[in-house]
This record gives sequence, C-alpha cells and structure tokens, in this order.
Amino acid sequence: MNTRMRRAAVAVAATAMAVSLAACGSAKESGNAAGGAKESEGGKKTDALKIGLLLPENQTARYEKFDKPLIEKKISELTGGKGEVVYANAKQDATVQTQQIDTMITNKVDVLILDAVDAKAVANGVKKAKDEGIPVVAFDRLAEGPIDAYTSFDNEEVGHVQGKALLEALGDKAKDAQIVMMNGAITDPNAKLFKKGALAELEGKVKIGKSYDTKEWKPENANANMEGALSALGKDKIDGVYSANDGMAGGIITALKGAGLSKLPPVTGQDAELAGVQRIVAGEQFMSVYKPYAPEAAAAAEMAVALAKGEKLDSIAKDTVDNASVKGIPSVLVPVVSLTEDNIKDTVLADGIYTVAEICTPKYKAACDKLGLK
Repeated sequence: MNTRMRRAAVAVAATAMAVSLAACGSAKESGNAAGGAKESEGGKKTDALKIGLLLPENQTARYEKFDKPLIEKKISELTGGKGEVVYANAKQDATVQTQQIDTMITNKVDVLILDAVDAKAVANGVKKAKDEGIPVVAFDRLAEGPIDAYTSFDNEEVGHVQGKALLEALGDKAKDAQIVMMNGAITDPNAKLFKKGALAELEGKVKIGKSYDTKEWKPENANANMEGALSALGKDKIDGVYSANDGMAGGIITALKGAGLSKLPPVTGQDAELAGVQRIVAGEQFMSVYKPYAPEAAAAAEMAVALAKGEKLDSIAKDTVDNASVKGIPSVLVPVVSLTEDNIKDTVLADGIYTVAEICTPKYKAACDKLGLK
C-alpha cells in the first residue's frame, strides 16, 4: 500500500472539520442503486439518511466509548435528528465484518463508514458497496478498495511521537540501552505506519533486542511476548519497551511486574485509554498518544452525510491519500499529542474525555495528589 500524506495540510484539515455542511459546494446529485436517501418532491435528497457504521473490535475501549457515540451525535446534528445510524462491531473477525457489509448493502444504507478489521480482506466488500451505489468512508484505518473518503490521524507521526518519547525517557542512557518493540496487528495498516515512524526515531540510537508483530490487538498477546522477551534477554537487560497501544502496554506491564523488577522500564502506549492514563499517573507507563476522537468522528460524519446527499467534499477534506485502488482520496488527518503525567490536565481533562473522579479512584488518589489532579 502506498500512502501519500501531505502533512503540511494537517492543520488546515483539522480546522476544516468545523465547517458545516451548509457551507459545502453546490450539491451534485448522484444515483443510488441500493435505494438511496429519500428524496423530496423537488428531487433533492433529504436528511432522512440511513448511515451504516462498522467498527472493527471492542478490545480497545475507544470504539464503543468514544467513536460510536461521537459519530452518532454528529450525524444527528447534521441531519436534524432525521439520520439513522445502523451499527455493528466485528469484534476483530474479518469474516464477520464482510458479512456485516453484505447486511448493510441488503439494508440499503445510503453511505457506509467503515473501520476495517483487515484492510486488504475488506476490499471486495467495499467494491460490492460501490457497485450498489453506496459510498464508503474509511474511518481510522485506510481500507483497500474503491473508497470515497478517509479520516484518521497522521499514523506515521504517531510512531514518531512514541519513539521520541521513549528516547526522552531513556535520556543519556539511550546510547547503551536495549529495548523491546511490541508492534500492532499485522492486519491493521496503521500498525505498519506506527512501526515505521517509531523505527525512524529509534534505529541507530538504541539496540532493539526483540521485536514482535501480532495478529490481533490483544493485551494477552503482548503479555506472552513480553514474557518471552524477558526470558530471552534477561529481566535486567531491558531498558525500555515500545508498545504500539495502551491495551498492549497493560499486558506488557503485567509481565514486567511478574518478573519482579524493582523499577519498571519506560513503556509507551497509544489511545489515552483510562487504564493507560491511570498507569501514567501511577508511574507505571511513561506515555500514551492522545488522539482527539471528536474531530476525527466529526470528519467521518460530515463526509458521510455529504456523500449520501451527493455533495462535494472540497470544504471538508483538504488532504489526500492513496490506497492500492484509488489515488487522491479526499482525506482529513488529525494531529496527535504525546500524553505524559505533565499534560493530563491540558489534554484528556481539558477536552472532557475523563473527569478527575474517573482517573483518580481510591487506588490512584495519592498519585493524583502528587500531580495536582484534584
């Protein structure tokens, strides 16, 4: 997959997400063989849209806790409460997701927002949808096939942020340090970009003692791999761990604790999951990558509604990417932030992702007090 991201447009893209659909260019009507949105007597499509939403898994908290409700809320706002969201979660099963796409086609959705379990395996399903006149918005992961739009974070930059943070945590010891890399799911194209960005920062600056790729984003997989790394390298020979996300970081830290280490090495993460933030507060996890879910969800909803109505995406998507099937896919890429104990107040608390009460449960109260989280 050749993905071309014009990073200079990221800031503009983030701003564009605030633009309402009322400001979109002149509507261009498009037929919909699957039935399409209801039309008024004048022939224009109304807000009574049926929008399919397919998310990949529920191991990572973000999909059910943030993405689904945020997308539903934005679609409701854009359609005056008339839009219907038809939702399904594939629970990390690519075959199930293919069946879900077929169901969405049968149900004659007007547009599909798709976060692929397996970016390549989903290509035929995307083509089926397009053949039935159903536009497809790739959400968070760049699916293969003839997709119409894409929104995600700058995923290679995520890896850069993680790699830089790990080097920062290692400080002057980095040149003699040995780390373990716990990369993401091989079916997720984002994982390749995370790894690429991280390696760009880490290679030549630290020794990579072990590196693991996984079939699924599961803490238990990371836990087993970390136990293997501890056995192979020695518990006192691991100075840091690159973990692609917070779920895996939890499994890694459990393995490190189980090895009886007196002091845990710095561990990275991603997604700013509540458990990850609490581990950062407790000093068990060095950092996570905070990805503002609201603008990503808003972009997906805006593009989906516009496409369902046959409108152009010019005022929403200011960037483009390529997949193996399509070049110049209209895209919105959202910037990311390195989350450490120093900026919890300015990120997840300021944005209302969590409250102090949610983070600072009795188990973490003393640690929260030290950080001034009250």
